[in-house]
Amino acid sequence: MIKLLSTLSFLLLSAVGVHATNPGNDSIKTVPDSVVTEVRPSFYYHLDSLVNTVFFEQSASRRNSMDTAFPEIDSIPVFADSIVKQRLEQLNKQTPFNVVYNSKTKAFIKMYTVKRRQQVAAMLGLAEFYFPLFEEILDKYDMPQELKYLAVVESALNPRARSRAGAVGLWQFMYSTGKLYGLEQNSYMDERMDPVKSTEAACKYLSYLYGIYGKWDLALAAYNCGPGNVNKAIRRSGKGLGNYWDVYPFLPRETRGYVPAFIAAYYTFEHADLYNIPAIQPLAFYFETDTVHVSAPVHYEELSLHYGLSPEVLAFLNPAYKRDRVPAYSNKTSVLRLPKKFGSDHKNELDSLAAITAKKEGKENDGNLSKFAEDRVYYTVRSGDVLGRIAGRYGVTSRQIMAWNNMRSTRINIGQKLVIYPKGGTGYQAQKKPKKEITTSQDGDYVYYKIQSGDTLWDIAKARGVSVDELKKLNADLNSSMLKPGTKIIVGTNG
Repeated sequence: MIKLLSTLSFLLLSAVGVHATNPGNDSIKTVPDSVVTEVRPSFYYHLDSLVNTVFFEQSASRRNSMDTAFPEIDSIPVFADSIVKQRLEQLNKQTPFNVVYNSKTKAFIKMYTVKRRQQVAAMLGLAEFYFPLFEEILDKYDMPQELKYLAVVESALNPRARSRAGAVGLWQFMYSTGKLYGLEQNSYMDERMDPVKSTEAACKYLSYLYGIYGKWDLALAAYNCGPGNVNKAIRRSGKGLGNYWDVYPFLPRETRGYVPAFIAAYYTFEHADLYNIPAIQPLAFYFETDTVHVSAPVHYEELSLHYGLSPEVLAFLNPAYKRDRVPAYSNKTSVLRLPKKFGSDHKNELDSLAAITAKKEGKENDGNLSKFAEDRVYYTVRSGDVLGRIAGRYGVTSRQIMAWNNMRSTRINIGQKLVIYPKGGTGYQAQKKPKKEITTSQDGDYVYYKIQSGDTLWDIAKARGVSVDELKKLNADLNSSMLKPGTKIIVGTNG
């Protein structure tokens, strides 16, 4: 374990150039404070690239509003060093981290609060989604809540962030480290980009590092450059197991800026309101989502059409899936995150979407396609749906859907449930069975039929050679969705 390479901070790696630290190289040199007192230009460039990827772009109007939402540089709140120091001292009292104010932390605070305010605004919005998730998992492992700010430094809260060294995700795991902590990576998915699973892995790794040093700032340093490099810095400092600032001159160059950036992120997020930095609303909020388990592959295209969710939102909620497709496995289900209103009650709908995906791919979904086809589909009408379009997706006609649902017209309403028998399935074939033979009786001007167990208005209408609408007109008080055996209904007229 001691040889384990730590994950690499994408932002800070970029700030100093290509990561070239060799765990076995003893030629670590001290550099003047001036090297890290100012944040390097490449840091800004890569912070921009992390936040402004296509994955996190908002609508054009929202991006335009960001340009006008921030005051000019001369009107940005500026506070005396003594005030900033006092605020940091207060934070230091409420955290197990060694929070200090010096030229290093000051440079990063200036970077966040002055030079990159728009990026911070975007991250503040993303924090509204990710921080509740982080806090739950940190609490589960009994770890400091402030560790959530580490993901700000690592990835700018972009779960698809990728460093030039190959580190990926919110917590920037390298391939081998991710594997060591149980993060699966294959052609269709990468759990280093899974917010829940990668946070679990980060907690385990940070807990391991804290177990070595017993101090969180040294654990953070080891998270960035590896415990081997931290051990060397401790030996060279000659101060034993001190704190981060004791070993600071002997750490690899990029790691020297790592903890100051963490402290600055902590400070900035805690005091963003004082700097007039608003949160740009994210595409979704964590508490408004829920997960469902999917047992067969489903394309985002089908999910998007069915639920009225844009592919952008689906990608935001499910960043671990790499090809706009929820994969499936023979020994486990895949987890799909959706808005809560599309939660576990929609399993039948997901099954039907999986069947469509399987048909398009020419596969049998591990034998599940026939199972889905046997079950009728319960479709919930979404905003923008048209009956003909829904019918086309399932290979049926609008008239068939109308008949199956006792509808008088093609008009549909948002939230309406439709029963559909996809073409080619056994349910569809059952609807095409020969006409039901029914026995009728006559009384006066009308022909009557006594409802039998299992009858539907559709069956009766087919048997009589009339439409469902005609039967409904003849039986105005009939509850067509709950036909009671023994009830006599009018099925025609004499003459």
